[in-house]
Amino acid sequence: MQTPREICLKLLVSTEKNASYSNIALDNTLSKYTQLKDVDRRFISALYYGVIERKITLDAVINKYSQRPSEKLSDAVRQILRMGIYQLLYMDTVPDNAAVNESVILAKENKREAVAGFVNALLRSFIRDGKRLPFTGVNLNDLSIEYSCPQWLIKMWQDDYGNEVLSSMLRSSVGKPPVTVRLNTCKFSLDDILHSLDSDGVEYKLYDFPSNCAELMRCGSVERLDAYKKGMLHVQDASCQICAVELGAKSGDRVLDVCSAPGGKAFTIAEIMDDKGEILAFDLHKNRVRLIQQGAKRLGLEIIRASENNAKVFSSDIGEADAVLCDVPCSGLGVIRRKPEIKYGDCESIKNLPSVQYDILCCSSRYVKKGGVLVYSTCTINRSENDDIAKRFLAEHDDFEPVKLNNFSDYKTTITPDDFGSDGFFIAKFRRK
Repeated sequence: MQTPREICLKLLVSTEKNASYSNIALDNTLSKYTQLKDVDRRFISALYYGVIERKITLDAVINKYSQRPSEKLSDAVRQILRMGIYQLLYMDTVPDNAAVNESVILAKENKREAVAGFVNALLRSFIRDGKRLPFTGVNLNDLSIEYSCPQWLIKMWQDDYGNEVLSSMLRSSVGKPPVTVRLNTCKFSLDDILHSLDSDGVEYKLYDFPSNCAELMRCGSVERLDAYKKGMLHVQDASCQICAVELGAKSGDRVLDVCSAPGGKAFTIAEIMDDKGEILAFDLHKNRVRLIQQGAKRLGLEIIRASENNAKVFSSDIGEADAVLCDVPCSGLGVIRRKPEIKYGDCESIKNLPSVQYDILCCSSRYVKKGGVLVYSTCTINRSENDDIAKRFLAEHDDFEPVKLNNFSDYKTTITPDDFGSDGFFIAKFRRK
């Protein structure tokens, strides 16, 4: 039977080689090892996500002590060193000697006895130097090493939002994110939901805002909870719940969610509407439409109709709506603490996104009836995908006007982790005159 570190090593090599989504790769791998103890699953998850999250930091250490830079090492050796350094720096429960010895064993077991000495020497040199990070005194470079964030992204946040937001985003970009859920008080009483969580030994903290939002602690896999199986809750970050609240849909309204999958915002909107009215939840792909349908069924929500639709192409068959949510595909820079591989993408790859996002927003606006509202949102912190598009839309659509958000001072807002402990998010609201 493979050890947890061996499983983690194979998973890291495969993820980087195939450019896989970390959460999907981890779930698929752990599902194959049904005999693993929970403590081993937690260790693999923590080490796997940690290595991906801290890749720039770990490679900076490797490059200081190795004559060959990290990218020139074999895939396995590079990941063995990253795993060893991560344990030394960030896993207090692993003794230094164990981190080194287990890394050497991995090198030998991967038929790399010749490099086992190299691994041992590098890790022990790092320990002898006090496990100090190789800072240079150059602010941008040192921030990149400390928070394992690409310099282009640090510079963009600094230029767009200033040092305060930059600090907030960097601090929140590393470390374990909270497990946040929406409580389905549309179908269950709050007391019954909390009693179910208590029965499963789950610790929780209720939010003052948004209401019916809770952070779960010591819960393990949410899908295993009785409350989840009964449809008492769904996993959703607080920022997404705030977005659904700001749409302002009322019981009996007709609502469109044009980029809905996997359906979390549609579920929250349906609960706010007391499951009365109609929500059309669209996605481009059939398998993702199925996710919406399954989620709505589990939660007992009857007003959601999920189907395929291209958000960039207007369909007269859909008809007008009281409220339209346009939560567009984006660079995802607000959720990198949950999907750390996002931050390592090429900055050039996001430059074409605003044109696609604007097209979807313009198309979505055609479904809004007179007096109806339109919300544009993203899970990114990038002005070119957020504020710039909102301003352009108003400038080019004189039949729409900005609408002050209910819980913020303007018609648009950028939510940072310091605000609600949530992911980074953007919301803008308009009304057809």
